[in-house]
Amino acid sequence: MSLATALTTRDVAQLPSKRDEDWKWTDLRGLLRVLPEPSPAFEGEAPAGPFAALANLPIHVVNASDPVVIRSSSAQPYVVALHFAALGGGSHAASARIEVADGAHLVLLESYEGDGADYVANHDLTITVGANSRLERIVLAADGAEGVSVSQAEVALGAGASFVQTVLTDGARRQRIETRVNHPGAGASLRLDSTYLLADKRHADLTTVVEHQGVDGTTVQLTKGVVRDQSRGVFQGRIRVAPGADRTDARMAHNALILSDKAEVDAKPELLIFADDVQCAHGNTIGALDEQALFYAMQRGMPRETARAMLIEAFVGEVVERIEHEGAREVAHAWAADRLKVAP
Repeated sequence: MSLATALTTRDVAQLPSKRDEDWKWTDLRGLLRVLPEPSPAFEGEAPAGPFAALANLPIHVVNASDPVVIRSSSAQPYVVALHFAALGGGSHAASARIEVADGAHLVLLESYEGDGADYVANHDLTITVGANSRLERIVLAADGAEGVSVSQAEVALGAGASFVQTVLTDGARRQRIETRVNHPGAGASLRLDSTYLLADKRHADLTTVVEHQGVDGTTVQLTKGVVRDQSRGVFQGRIRVAPGADRTDARMAHNALILSDKAEVDAKPELLIFADDVQCAHGNTIGALDEQALFYAMQRGMPRETARAMLIEAFVGEVVERIEHEGAREVAHAWAADRLKVAP
């Protein structure tokens, strides 16, 4: 069951629900009793998106479209801005295939945008990173408050490949950003970073699944989140080390701040290890702001709200600072600062 299947068949019984273990905190069937009509065809100039000025190639997908295919064979960094926009309400599906040839280097600046209308959008991405190639993927999700948005990426790495991903989101009515990686070992490296800054009644679900299939593979994962008001953050991270995938080094951490009594964070970090010679660890912390640090800042003349915003910015800043593309890192800093302005 999936949103994509439900949109194709127009059958809400195909929607994932809380009975599905991986979707128990992001129940679409309980939310959507009827699927909206298909989204209208968009007429006019497509929105630029936050990364358009940084790209060698900007691509805009508004509502439904033909599948997008991106192929890169350049050994020098080539930057593509892929912008998905949901405008005018309705329901639609979009897809993209990204292929990075052996030895190539691609920077994928991916963004999502939604207007004030109710909409249901599904995005399927297939990503292939060839041997000894590199892909940096930065995802900035700015969905509308009334939108329902699902993005699912299937990633396959080649030997010696490097895949670095950063996801930044402020949620939606229901939002899920899922990444599944087939990791061959073989000297390939993977980094999965993300941060969620949620307010009002917004919901964000960040789900990752990494399958280590061979020897000598590395995975590093860091997620940081902040929830306030009545928002809800969901983190699900699963790393599976298959039999024979020796010398795997896999580390996962999730840390969240809850800034109101009605906000909620649900976290499920998992390590499934079926090999002996590995180094694997995970950590998970959920709590409030450090009152001592807040008091220390206020004692030096800083207003309480300014001190709170500074501490929160420092908390999520570790994720933002790890973005390697300088222009994308500046966009991410501005995005985080804008959302922290509303800190209570």
